[in-house]
Amino acid sequence: MEVINNPDLTHLHIGSALKVLKINATAGMGMPLHHSTKEGVIIVQQGEARLKSKNNIFFLQKGSSFLIPAGLEHSLTILKDFKAVVVMAIDSNINFKN
Repeated sequence: MEVINNPDLTHLHIGSALKVLKINATAGMGMPLHHSTKEGVIIVQQGEARLKSKNNIFFLQKGSSFLIPAGLEHSLTILKDFKAVVVMAIDSNINFKN
């Protein structure tokens, strides 16, 4: 697997059905190809990032949100210092492609 300087992921809240993660990253960081076992919503608070899937490229920027479908393999590249929250099912797992 490619080595990338990964963003910091921190659990903010864990409820009975949902969990909220905080993403903090600086420009140049990224996450290699991965997917979540359940859908999730990313809400961007600061900065810019590129989310790339097999068929599409999405640009995430302050104030935007994006629904990531379950099983969608994608990578994330941080373009400008980035802060976001991700809301997903409590039993959702992030799996990286080997």
